Amino acid sequence: MFELLRQGGPIMAVLLLVGIGAAAIFLERLFQLHRAQIRWRDFLQGLYVILRRGNVAEAVSLCEEAAGPVPMIIRAAILKHSEGPEKMRQAMQEVGLAEIPRIEKNMPLLATLAHIAPMLGLLGTILGLMQMLIAIQQRAPLVHAGDLAAGLWQALLLSAAGLVISIPAYAGYNLLVGRVESLTLDMERAAAEIMNFFAQNTVADAAKKEPKA
Repeated sequence: MFELLRQGGPIMAVLLLVGIGAAAIFLERLFQLHRAQIRWRDFLQGLYVILRRGNVAEAVSLCEEAAGPVPMIIRAAILKHSEGPEKMRQAMQEVGLAEIPRIEKNMPLLATLAHIAPMLGLLGTILGLMQMLIAIQQRAPLVHAGDLAAGLWQALLLSAAGLVISIPAYAGYNLLVGRVESLTLDMERAAAEIMNFFAQNTVADAAKKEPKA
């Protein structure tokens, strides 16, 4: 294996770095997106019970303790519910615009690595073919198969390495895109649900109801 990597030359080392980087980004994003995606309907049902009791501060605290963008969207709505639906909607939109770049972090870089890997492989292939042509030119008319083997190995190895890295990296990127779209849809649905709840329920903070000593 080490001999095959050595025959790939410097471009093989670059491809290895690209592959390691793509794998690291994919695993990190997969973990973060899995952590961010919660059972938002169950979460909302629990919040509704708390809000109907007038415990606004407890509901906000629960949102802050939960992971992911959906609780942050809901938190923004709770904090602005007393100012009317327009303020709530605006607050949730602002939070959504701030959260989406966070869940898409490093994904453009992963897509870039998936695209440049086969290009690097193609570059290595061209360099390998050039090496073969140089060998032919220098040793003509008596050219042996061994004189061309190094260039041919480099061309084939780098083409294969570029594809081996690019295919799973691109598949991983599309998997993450699907996770992001699912999470974005959860944010939109949760926002609509909490808006509908406040439209049908009047919530007063229990702390404001407590008589002063």
